[in-house]
Amino acid sequence: MQVWDPAPGPPALRDRGLPWLARPPRGARRVYLYKQMGMCLCVMVPTGTKAYEAAGELLKVLSAPARLAIVAELSERPRFVHELVDRLGMSQPLVSQHLRVLRGARLVGVERHGREAAYSLADRHVAHIVADAVQHSREG
Repeated sequence: MQVWDPAPGPPALRDRGLPWLARPPRGARRVYLYKQMGMCLCVMVPTGTKAYEAAGELLKVLSAPARLAIVAELSERPRFVHELVDRLGMSQPLVSQHLRVLRGARLVGVERHGREAAYSLADRHVAHIVADAVQHSREG
């Protein structure tokens, strides 16, 4: 990531207090970060980084502590919703809502057994990400 300092810029922009930055490299987009102290940073993020964007979306989905706990439970074995409710101490609607988000991100799969649904991890890599994150937080 490249961080650019604001250049002096044309007087018309400078007088209005608007940030003016040098032209970004080809294939990058500008992301402005404003601080309360009136400082402006422009972070250059290459647009060809689809893998980083996908990883960011994955981390957004995993940002809820309840979803991390669900993934940790599912890393042991597939579970029914009522098992997750009992083990996590959360309400059934809340567990179902978090499972819906995990399914939408294709991190969790579901298999129907009559009226019940057994949830399992669609990708074992996610369990490793969560386990590593939890282990790292315990060390710090």
